[in-house]
Amino acid sequence: MNRRDFQLALAVSLASTLALATLPAQAGTTSGKEKCYGVSLAGQNDCATPGTSCAGTSKVDYQGDAWKLTPKGTCSSISTPFGPGSLEPVKRPA
Repeated sequence: MNRRDFQLALAVSLASTLALATLPAQAGTTSGKEKCYGVSLAGQNDCATPGTSCAGTSKVDYQGDAWKLTPKGTCSSISTPFGPGSLEPVKRPA
């Protein structure tokens, strides 16, 4: 095994360890939370949208099909330039 292969193997091992270490913490974070659509800023959504591939890839602020996890009962009180957050995807002006 040459030095480059060793460094690659070490990097993959470290990345895997870090990913696995965060799983229990992530699993418990959704308790007491709800998906709130139309409130995330560009690149700060929590999960994939129909038009994007993964979290953090929304293209515009307050994208109607992008959501953030918020404490239960607070979504409709979050104010945006387009109105309050929604528990369902919303259509926003382009």
